[in-house]
Formats: sequence, C-alpha cells, structure tokens
Amino acid sequence: MTRVLHILDHSLPLHSGYTFRTRAILKAQQALGIEVRGVTGQRHIAPPVAVEPEMADDLAFHRTAGTADGPPGLREWREVAAFAARIEEVAREWKPDVLHAHSPALCGLAALRAGKRLGIPVVYEIRAFWEDAAVGNGTGREGSPRYWITRQLENRVVAGADAVVTICTGLRDDLIARGVSPAKLSIMPNGVDLALFGQPLDRDAAFAESLGLGDGPVIGFLGSFYPYEGLDDLIAAMPAIVARVPGARLLLVGGGPAEATLRTQASASPAAAAIHFVGRVPHHEVDRYYALADVVCYPRKAMRLTELVTPLKPLEAMAQGKLVSASAVGGHRELIEHGVTGTLFPPDDPPGLADAMVGLLANRAQWPHRRAVARAFVEQAHDWAFNVARYLPVYQAVLGLGPDVAEMAA
Repeated sequence: MTRVLHILDHSLPLHSGYTFRTRAILKAQQALGIEVRGVTGQRHIAPPVAVEPEMADDLAFHRTAGTADGPPGLREWREVAAFAARIEEVAREWKPDVLHAHSPALCGLAALRAGKRLGIPVVYEIRAFWEDAAVGNGTGREGSPRYWITRQLENRVVAGADAVVTICTGLRDDLIARGVSPAKLSIMPNGVDLALFGQPLDRDAAFAESLGLGDGPVIGFLGSFYPYEGLDDLIAAMPAIVARVPGARLLLVGGGPAEATLRTQASASPAAAAIHFVGRVPHHEVDRYYALADVVCYPRKAMRLTELVTPLKPLEAMAQGKLVSASAVGGHRELIEHGVTGTLFPPDDPPGLADAMVGLLANRAQWPHRRAVARAFVEQAHDWAFNVARYLPVYQAVLGLGPDVAEMAA
C-alpha cells in the first residue's frame, strides 16, 4: 500500500479554503486505499497539542514546533530548515513512499531538502502563485523585490521536484511559458466532496425573513472579502439591479480585509436597504445560507491571480443547486460555460454586472434546467471521489512504477 506524506502550510482543525481542499484530497486518497498523513510548518498557528500526531476529522497531522524569527530572508531560511528537519523526522518513523508538498514554495523547499536526504521522491502541487496572491489580497506589489524572490523560489521548487501538479490550465500554461517541460506537469482540478457538501437544504422562509431578505430574489456571496473578489463592483451594481428588480436583495456572508470598506460603501448606497451583511458563520452552517440564495455571484477583478487560478466557490454553489454568475476572468472561464453552467459578465464593470444579473433574474423559466446542468457538471468533472484518481499515475511515475506524467496529463 502506498504511503504519502503531505507537506502543508496549515491544516485542520483550522478552517480555510486551503485546509478544506487538503481534507478532501486526503479523505479521497484514503478511500482509494492510500495511507496518508500530513505535516505542517511553523506557520500553522494553533495551540500546542498534547499528542502527536494531532487527529482532526480522523486525519493525522504532525506539527513543527517553534516560531521562526530574524530579519526577512534569514527568518524564512530558518523556517525551511526547521520544517525540513521535522519532515525528515516524521518520514524516518512513518516511512512514506512519496512526499507530496503543497504550495507555498517554502513547503516545497523543505520537502526537497528532506527528500534529497532520505531518497524519497517529491511531488509539488501549486494551488496559486503566492506572489500573485499577495498582490490580490493587498499585501504585495507586482514587480517588487519580494514578488521577484517569491517567484524565483517557486521556480526553484518546480525545477527540483520529480513531478508538478497544478489546479488548473492557467497555472500549467504559465509554467510552460517559463520553460518547464509539459511532461513534468499535470492538473488536479478543484473539486467538491459531494458526500459532504452535495445535499442542498430547503430554503427556510422564516430564516430569510429574520435576515430581512423577504421573498427575494436573493443574490448571494459566501467567502472571504478580499479586494480582488470585486464585491465593491457588486455593491455598486445593486442600485441598478433593485431599480429593475425591486425585490432583489444582496446577502454577503463572510469577512476579511475588505469588510470595513465594503460596509461603508453599502451604507452609503441608494440600495443600502437591500444589502445585508451577516459576517462569518461556522462552516457547518454555510449550507443554510446557500439555501437562501437564488443566484451566487463572483465578481472577481481582472488581474494575474484571477486570470490564472480557478476558484473553488463556484463549484460549491453548483453542487448546492444554485445559479452561478461570475466575471469573465480566466479562472472563471475555465470553470463556467456562459449560458450553460453559469452566466459571465465583464470584470470591473458594475453596469455590465447589473445587466447580466437582471437578465438572469428575469429568466426564471430556465432556472431549473440551468441548475440541473451545473450540478451534473460538478458530478461528472469535479467530484473528489473520482478526480483524486488522477494522482495515481503521478505517484506511479515518480516511483518508477507506471506511465510518465505526460501520458496522464494528455
């Protein structure tokens, strides 16, 4: 039986899109008969655990103790050194066949160091280019020294890994443009655990009324409030939407760096009474809020991050039987077929967003068919129970047991 040690920035019991994707991967691999464990670096900020490994949702996670300190550069070097030592310690005891590192590059660097010492192959999985993510969430600037250094570290990990996995075509094509051989690359797309997240709840009319949503229709967004998500464009579009669809309401579930600015914008809007924030909610209650929305909207702004990376949230909405509307950035176009599985509108364009939303809300006769087609798309192409099998040829290739990665990726 193959054993895979996953090298992670952070994990359960913390909640984030990163940890939920990790959970889905590990659970689906277990179902295939692969033995899995995870090991996290010093950026997994959580209370110390009494027992190693820490169990979360019946998954085992080893931790790296301590906190890296020092000036930038030295701090990261110390962090990688501590992480690599911990990976090596766990691997000597548990004896994995493969080290499967997940971005960011610091995880990959630690895995490469440990893998070289132990003679264990390394698979590196890129979920996003973190230098672009920093630009998107407002903590970095494209072209800055930090941006350049992060990109070079990513290139170094890609060059040293035995195989590289990306979550979408956009990331894969960008690596090929950098000179990476297509034979080294494969794609493991975002997915949904339909066994966990695939049974939509009925709309609770009393709950909707308590939130001031009335009879709707309700436009929803459930996720993190980062500037690149474009929620300011959605709020800016609401007066035009309400003028043409008077009952329309906007339900914003979540929080993040842009929340205060968005609340200020909404309170000054002519459509303020139609815009409702509910803050962050426990993950196990998210489906209650999905059940209130008729359309889930993702108005991401156009930038490198959103052009290259496919998000998870539209797939969750489709699995929940929701209509999906999104800006026509590259990451959305890879997931959503306009007029079939969703509605696309121009990015950074509130009037265009309003026109698309009004047209979708007015065409109720097509809603059942659109929902069914989108749900079927997730079941056929993005169910983790099936997609996780894409890892098997990658592991076989790095272990010298099967076809090369190029055949799997083709």
